[in-house]
Amino acid sequence: MGKIHYFFLLKFSMVFLAVGAASNSNITTDQSALLALRDRMIASSEPQEILAKNWSVTSSVCDWMGVTCGPRHRRVTALNISNMKLTGDLPPQLGNLSFLVSLDLSSNNFHGELPRELAHLRRLRYLYLGINNLGGELPSWFGYLHKLQQLTLSNNSFSGSLPPSISNMSKLESLWLTDNSIEGTIPIEFQNLHSLKILIIDRNQLSGPLPLHTFNISSLQIISLFQNSLSGILPDTICHALHKLTYLGLGGNNLIGQMPSTLSECSMLQTLALPLNYLRGPIPKAIGNLTVLETLALESNNLRGKMY
Repeated sequence: MGKIHYFFLLKFSMVFLAVGAASNSNITTDQSALLALRDRMIASSEPQEILAKNWSVTSSVCDWMGVTCGPRHRRVTALNISNMKLTGDLPPQLGNLSFLVSLDLSSNNFHGELPRELAHLRRLRYLYLGINNLGGELPSWFGYLHKLQQLTLSNNSFSGSLPPSISNMSKLESLWLTDNSIEGTIPIEFQNLHSLKILIIDRNQLSGPLPLHTFNISSLQIISLFQNSLSGILPDTICHALHKLTYLGLGGNNLIGQMPSTLSECSMLQTLALPLNYLRGPIPKAIGNLTVLETLALESNNLRGKMY
């Protein structure tokens, strides 16, 4: 019995030490990833100097500025260093923050392409990278972020076309891509984004026919495609599935034809903005049935008739 008892204690101790070592290794991995980010930043401004001093190995990662750790595993679950005038490129080690749920680097001066290793952040739900100088083509590996709910890449220098793999993010609710250089069409695969509520791709270089498949996403509340080069007509079926839509912005494109009376089927519309197109004909009486409409922008078209 003594030998059995000793063997059990020895085995238990080995397991305990192994778990402890793994735990230390994990938090050390998080620390190394954040230090790699710190070291990529150019220390040319006061916020960067503050961050360089605060992110020190003499203190716990969980006490660092902008860092949030989970209460259970004590791993980094959120990183928010937005609006700090930080400059630098993003290191591949960020992909090692395997417990990360939210990453907010917005309103800085980060540049370069997104490291492919970010595809390893399988727990990520919120990714905010807007108002930076990031560029390159939108990566196809976005499709690996199956839990992502919000993706904001506005005000950067992303180019190329929209990757169809974005449709693999089945939980995506919000997609902001304003002020980039994205070209081509919206892939038909986007119709599989059944949770999408907000789609904003203003001031890009989208072209081709109006992506009617997008208007089949019944969860959409906001569609804004201002200042692109989209063409075609507004079909009679445009509002058949959009009973939750509150904002429709298609101004500054190359749309032609008449305004369909079926726009009144978007009964929750608060804003209807179709200026700077080539629409013609009468303004349909049915627009008057939009009882919660607050803003109607139709200027710089070839519309005629009177408002009812």
